Amino acid sequence: MQALLNFLEQSYTAYNACEYIRAKLLENGFTRLKEQDEWEISENGKYFIERGGSSIIAFVVGDLDNFSYKITASHLDSPALKIKANPVEKKGVVATLNTETYGGGIWYSFFDRPLKIAGRVVKSENNRIFSETVVSPYLLTIPSLSAHQNRGVNDGFSVNPQIDLQPLLSFADNANWLDGITSAESVSAYDLYLVSAQSPYFFGVNDEFLASPRIDNLTSAHASLQAILEFAESDGVCVSAFFNAEEIGNRTNQGADGDFLENTLRRIAYALRFDDNEYYKALSSSFLLSVDNAHAVHPNHPEKADTTNKAVLGGGVVIKSHAGGAYITDATACAVVKTLLDKAGVKHQSFYNRSDMRSGSTLGASVLARFGVLGADIGLAQLAMHSACECLAKSDYTELVSALTAFYSSDFLIEDDGLIIR
Repeated sequence: MQALLNFLEQSYTAYNACEYIRAKLLENGFTRLKEQDEWEISENGKYFIERGGSSIIAFVVGDLDNFSYKITASHLDSPALKIKANPVEKKGVVATLNTETYGGGIWYSFFDRPLKIAGRVVKSENNRIFSETVVSPYLLTIPSLSAHQNRGVNDGFSVNPQIDLQPLLSFADNANWLDGITSAESVSAYDLYLVSAQSPYFFGVNDEFLASPRIDNLTSAHASLQAILEFAESDGVCVSAFFNAEEIGNRTNQGADGDFLENTLRRIAYALRFDDNEYYKALSSSFLLSVDNAHAVHPNHPEKADTTNKAVLGGGVVIKSHAGGAYITDATACAVVKTLLDKAGVKHQSFYNRSDMRSGSTLGASVLARFGVLGADIGLAQLAMHSACECLAKSDYTELVSALTAFYSSDFLIEDDGLIIR
């Protein structure tokens, strides 16, 4: 559990999370590949590749007698406030930063709490352009308007992103904000975000719950990382994909709707001397787990949950389904996941949204739009999704690690009359 806390503490943005994952993969004997290079890979090898400093794909090559892929996909980004260019605004004796919203956050939850600046800066030195991952050493805060000046605040205050979400930076005559973060003179551009700096903490009478910023979806990402580092040997290629840009629709070069994963799978097959026909055959017996969190029944608002498919804290891994395709789980995939989890002794539960409420979406549908494999959406039940501080049951995280480890350690064999898990 301490490893998860460290990840949550340090992974302020997708760039910081990608840096953390890269370090862990290198520590555990993974070899770094680059898109612009020729790949030399072999059975029993462990590798990873990055794109844009914010997405990373790790894979382990097992026995190739039954060539297929076992893929988990999660995302590293969370709702935050993105800092615009020329951000400093002087307002009387103080200065603030001009921001815009990234993703669908619960923005009032960002008021009156410690915030940091994090992400990447892009520098230009002697005609060389390169990126640097950064975190501000100082804290900022967005002060809320007092109740005396906003009498309707407890009746449903509407947050105006341009007016209300500008953090207090400094006194107006001391607003050199980048100097404390990096050597500002060489910075040409940046992808910097204002993020919650709240440290993770356990709560409850028996410390049974975990609260932290970015539980959605760093808990899924860390469980996937732990699984690919620890699973037993198996056939085929085990893949763990960590994407950026899920919170804004996946449609970026580093997102699940881009070609990063598809290209990686094709290049793995090519480097292992498999032709296109063998690649497509491998896809037909492959499986994808899209790993992202689900809404637990809120104790104060149980009416927001489905009447017969409620996900509860402590109920284990959530299997997510949706008739409109927001989640990719169909009946066959659901049966595969249930069989796998039952075989591994992992608790699980079903999740549907209420039929009169709009469903969220996740990575699965974007991935399958690029190539076709059997797949399912799973995750953890949590509360306060997209808040500056979210929460879940500690025991569920442990169940998810066990589930993903069992997934990588299992083999899926396609037969005329069905599918065998061994």
